[in-house]
Amino acid sequence: MRPVEQAPLARTEQRNPRTAAIDRMSSLELLHVINDEDRTVPGAVACVLPVLAAAVDLAVEALSGGCRVHYVGAGTSGRLAVLDAAELGPTFGMEPGRVVAHLAGGPAALTDASEGAEDDEQAGAAAMAGVSPGDLVVGVTASGRTPYVRGALTAARSRGAHTVLVSANPAAPLARHADLHVAPDTGPEVVTGSTRMKAGTAQKLVLNAFSTATMVRLGRTYSNLMTDMLPRNDKLRDRQLRILADATGADAARCRGALRDAHGDARVAVVMLLAQAAAEPARRALDEARGHVHAALAALERGPAGGFS
Repeated sequence: MRPVEQAPLARTEQRNPRTAAIDRMSSLELLHVINDEDRTVPGAVACVLPVLAAAVDLAVEALSGGCRVHYVGAGTSGRLAVLDAAELGPTFGMEPGRVVAHLAGGPAALTDASEGAEDDEQAGAAAMAGVSPGDLVVGVTASGRTPYVRGALTAARSRGAHTVLVSANPAAPLARHADLHVAPDTGPEVVTGSTRMKAGTAQKLVLNAFSTATMVRLGRTYSNLMTDMLPRNDKLRDRQLRILADATGADAARCRGALRDAHGDARVAVVMLLAQAAAEPARRALDEARGHVHAALAALERGPAGGFS
């Protein structure tokens, strides 16, 4: 096993002079200090939006071309990546296996710390066995030097995949293994080295923005409505009807009828109601528009009258 790369002390590992007295503060004083530090995180993320946008474009290219997006991480970073990947199915209808997360230590590391697993560079490389040319691999590591992620990024590149590093260290040693480096500089933590705090918050914001922007770009929403959500319980079935009503202005009875004719596909139902189209022409228009509702509606408006009911 290769030794951990030596690098200058990352800012996430440095002591924070603003928090040196936290062990002598009251609960409220301590919470104010933590909150003040947390307020700096959105600004740090805002500074990296241009490179994050480039990462979104890579993800859109991969997924629209039938390839996959892989997250790779360890510890808090890896757990956040698992959480983000898991939520894309229920929220955006993303098919299983299209966005996958690889966590050092495996599923058991979600609930039980497996800190030693992050040093296993060979395990990171082995996790990339299913990566194909055209895939996108996103390594998530606060320090930017985790061996597990290094192994994964190196192996992914050798297989022809694009690579992105998400860290909280602008001087991350692993940046040279990535096509893009998204590095919000969150600085020293409230508790020295506890990167589950500001660095973790930044990674959560970055991953939320990255995956949400990718899904929107892929047509998985209409306006700001979750038309592709999976209605797997009563609450979500009610939400689906509200979304359809908000999108089209139709009453509940018409929305239910459209959903029934669309076999539960809310995007098809939206097109049916807005274009006054039957289910099959609406579905064809969506297929030709690669799932984008606005494009499908425009195509039906230009198309033959037979597309409308």
